[in-house]
Amino acid sequence: MPAAIGQELVALLPRLRRFALVLCHSQSLADDLVQGACERALANAESWTPGTKFDAWMFRILRNHWIDHLRRMRTEGMPEDLSQQTQLIGDQGEGPVLSRLVLSEVQRAIDNLPQEQREVLLLVCAEELSYREAADVLGVPIGTVMSRLARARKRLMELTAAA
Repeated sequence: MPAAIGQELVALLPRLRRFALVLCHSQSLADDLVQGACERALANAESWTPGTKFDAWMFRILRNHWIDHLRRMRTEGMPEDLSQQTQLIGDQGEGPVLSRLVLSEVQRAIDNLPQEQREVLLLVCAEELSYREAADVLGVPIGTVMSRLARARKRLMELTAAA
């Protein structure tokens, strides 16, 4: 079974990393979280039911790994902030600079959302999970996903209205 999920796992890595970045705001920690989640998935491959949504299963493992990490970190302090990263890749022309400014504003607006709204926003809007799949990943009722998403969208509109 681990070989069967190996290919799906490799294809899912960019999405897992994106979700991890939303959770922790640190590139190095996100990489560690993805690696840990992959290790857990491979070690527990028999618990995945073929025919079910593999990505939802992996997002749940990753989120649970993040929660475990937060519990361990309570006594050690929080990891570095993503906004502290200074490596920039690409063209330094006006277009990319303006795009980064807009993206930075949207990122700040998303960062100002409560954690539960950020998670739902990413899972439904960026990762294209259904409301039911997002509810399963987060362990909440589908109505909670819908209300969190509605509040997140409304707040993002308010925070970026001047953009």
